[in-house]
Amino acid sequence: MPLTAPPPDAIAGLSLSEIARLAAEGQLPPVERWNPEHCGDSAMRILADGTWLHEGSPIGRPAMVRLFSTLLRREADGGHVLVTPVEKLSIAVDDAPFVAVEMESEGSAETSRIALRTNVGDILFLGPEHPLTIEDRGHGAHPYLRVRDGLDALVARPVYYALADLAITGPAGPGGAIGLWSDGTFFPLEQAES
Repeated sequence: MPLTAPPPDAIAGLSLSEIARLAAEGQLPPVERWNPEHCGDSAMRILADGTWLHEGSPIGRPAMVRLFSTLLRREADGGHVLVTPVEKLSIAVDDAPFVAVEMESEGSAETSRIALRTNVGDILFLGPEHPLTIEDRGHGAHPYLRVRDGLDALVARPVYYALADLAITGPAGPGGAIGLWSDGTFFPLEQAES
């Protein structure tokens, strides 16, 4: 489960066991169980770079953005909503609602473990619950990380370069594929064939 309580400013310098403790302490509201009637539009938008806007202006308080991010849900039709027990409002999302902005890794090959932090403070471990995929969502192939329940993070370019460096210096995966290992799972760094 990702961490959404106010995290440290960065995960750099923390051991993966310290990062795991922070992630284990995270609590999220049960938005998947809330099903109020749709009330309208939130007048909010999340830009591709992770900036949250309200009525066209950036939301300047990081704590407010973190709070809204915990109320975000992806609907069956692919749309996004902000949901509470009593209301559901649409929110526009240009690409992915989150951006993976930092990573730390320990170990090597099949024993490696990679932690990532999103722009809204989620801390999670790349693995079966939080896979990395390379997808073309209409603007070229980009890396995405599953955060939770259909909500993804676009992997920021510097983080992708750090992941690519791990892949290049690490062992090849099944069939000689270029990619990386984390939590016993191999993630190729090339777009899957359609």
